[in-house]
Amino acid sequence: MSAAKIRKGDKVVVLSGRDKGKTGEIVSSLPKVGKVVVSGVNIATRHKKANQANPQGGLERKEAPMHVSKVAIVDPKDGKATRVRFETSKDGKKVRVAARSGEKIDG
Repeated sequence: MSAAKIRKGDKVVVLSGRDKGKTGEIVSSLPKVGKVVVSGVNIATRHKKANQANPQGGLERKEAPMHVSKVAIVDPKDGKATRVRFETSKDGKKVRVAARSGEKIDG
């Protein structure tokens, strides 16, 4: 099993689409379909009919999944988008490293 380049809790920047340039944190990852949910980004609006629990009804806004290729991890050094590469640390663990600056992303 290979380690994912983008994981839950990572700070990411949106590369394309109507939310291009926005940053957020990964709320959930859907690796089987290749999508991620980013907080405050790709907001979908659904019309909700009034019911017992919500007698007013109205609009429900929530984050929709977006393709993982539309986001990039934020470089810990300068805050810009970066690619991720893997290196082996001295204790033999596989760690994620920002390709832009060489900074470790986790740990």
